[in-house]
Amino acid sequence: MENPEDIVQLSVSEGVLLGHALVARVADELGIRAFFIKGPVSVLQGLRPPKTSGDVDVFVAPQDLEVLVEALQDRGWRERPVDPDSKTFPKHSVTLDHAEWPCCIDVHYRFPGMEAAASECFETMWHNTERVVLAGQDIPVPSKPLAIVILALHALRSPDLPSCREELEFLTALTRKETLASAIVELSDATGSLAAIRPFLGGLPHTSSVPVWPEASTEWRNRLLAQEPGSARIIALVQASWREKPLMLWRAVFPPKQVLLSRDLHADMSPQGLASQHAARWGRFLRAVPKIARDLKRYRG
Repeated sequence: MENPEDIVQLSVSEGVLLGHALVARVADELGIRAFFIKGPVSVLQGLRPPKTSGDVDVFVAPQDLEVLVEALQDRGWRERPVDPDSKTFPKHSVTLDHAEWPCCIDVHYRFPGMEAAASECFETMWHNTERVVLAGQDIPVPSKPLAIVILALHALRSPDLPSCREELEFLTALTRKETLASAIVELSDATGSLAAIRPFLGGLPHTSSVPVWPEASTEWRNRLLAQEPGSARIIALVQASWREKPLMLWRAVFPPKQVLLSRDLHADMSPQGLASQHAARWGRFLRAVPKIARDLKRYRG
């Protein structure tokens, strides 16, 4: 009989590195084009200071999403529950976890801030990849300019957070040092990211011509305005048609179980447990009221 004490537990950093190798191998076996973003890849490229990542971020074409997810599920990975309200919380990735792994896998098929069609964005990005060796595997990663676009868009979702401000400052200094601004503008234009990334590009010198800065999409503006889940629900409710409002309001007050499980996979779903989960949820909402009021004031402004 196997001795439980003999089972080797992976650390988070080990799991993330091996997770990259696993996903790369699965994608190769399936003949799927996939490249890796953020995390240790960014550190390896000198785009982030060294730090431990908690998940594996991989990007695939929208049409390949289901195939890769199913292949990983066949290997014991399971899709984490998410809020089914995609109008309030537009989806851009599928998150998988595994009982024996200390990290998650995020399979991206679009990226917030990139407003071009997801399939077109992927083609543009795929043609701007390079290869690095990570965990003994030769894996595709974004070129430096593309990686900066991705990291900047990610940080610009929450520009008031100190960590995001620090990342944007780091990327700005690197972009100036390596004179990458023009390439970043061209990639931003090709992926429909100019509106979202404008705060990052505004102060950078570049030779590319941008005659007109496009308007940001409603989805991106909502992401920036709603820094609290409660704010996002209220803003989405205001913007919804009258036919949509009753169901959205019902789901906000009485959310399906997936919403509760998205916070804790092991949440107690018994009647008593559900009552406790709902009470905790309302408690979080009430504590967030000052921040929600701030978000809504900015929305009205």
